[in-house]
Amino acid sequence: MDLEIHRPEGVRLQKVLAAAGVGSRRKCEVLIERGLVTVNGEVVDQLGVRVNPAEVVIEVKGKRISVDDDAVTVVLNKPRGVVSTMSDPQGRPALDTYVREFSERLFHVGRLDAETTGVLLLTNDGELANRLAHPTHGVSKVYIAKVTGAVPANLCTRLRAGVDLDDGPVRVASCTILDVSKGHSLVEVELHEGRNRIVRRMFDKVGFPVVDLVRTRFGPVTLGNLGPGELRRLDREELGSLMQAAGL
Repeated sequence: MDLEIHRPEGVRLQKVLAAAGVGSRRKCEVLIERGLVTVNGEVVDQLGVRVNPAEVVIEVKGKRISVDDDAVTVVLNKPRGVVSTMSDPQGRPALDTYVREFSERLFHVGRLDAETTGVLLLTNDGELANRLAHPTHGVSKVYIAKVTGAVPANLCTRLRAGVDLDDGPVRVASCTILDVSKGHSLVEVELHEGRNRIVRRMFDKVGFPVVDLVRTRFGPVTLGNLGPGELRRLDREELGSLMQAAGL
């Protein structure tokens, strides 16, 4: 193992894990002894190892653990009518209303149009935000769309095959018809891109305009039990999973 990991001025690995919210110091020691912790890709199964948290990548059971106390990432259940900007010169409800409790300067990761609700991430980690937003990383996003009309059984086959839009084709990674009733249908779709109003434009193209749209997941982050306008700070494990999804 790299000798840099054992530097005497470092912090004991189990203490770092406990501070990151993995569990009690004793639980973290058990995880280490069972070989479930890696540092820079190498298994650490002995107690007493010291690390510099700022210079190493730590994973527990294959999931990266965030140890940066200055990084803040939150998930907001964005309400309808709120624009995805930190402030709005036209006086419309904006995101600054929901993050006033944080002293850190947070900014949003991507956008949801004003009428779309659900998962919106905000962070002060610029690298994480850039990677999550960049199309090359293809971080998945899941939406539930209420559309006009009774959709046919083969709709998902068509969406998976791809739909041509003005700015290029779009195809869903997965699709499930949740409900078909008189006048409306519920369809869940997963995409790996986030072009402007892409879900609405896709359903418009196939003849089923969206009446209501909610994003239920961004990468590994879900709404959970958040009500409209509520937010929560991601825990260490959740943030680690998000960083992995972003390729960090």
